[in-house]
Amino acid sequence: MEKAGERQETRAERFRRIAEKRTNEIIKKLSLLGNCSNKSAYEYTEQEVGRIFAAIEKEMKHARARFTFGRRKAFKF
Repeated sequence: MEKAGERQETRAERFRRIAEKRTNEIIKKLSLLGNCSNKSAYEYTEQEVGRIFAAIEKEMKHARARFTFGRRKAFKF
């Protein structure tokens, strides 16, 4: 409920506020993931690194696709 003198947040404003917060959280988490590259603290294979980034890229592709309005591809063999 609005208080006197306050205006309701628009959908565009709400999108910008929430998207900015979530984007900054993702950037911070990716930076933390990058800390795992420290060979003196961690041991990993190129295959493990590949799997990590393949999973991240797959989710990014799915998220981006959700923003593509009206561009569904028809089924093809």
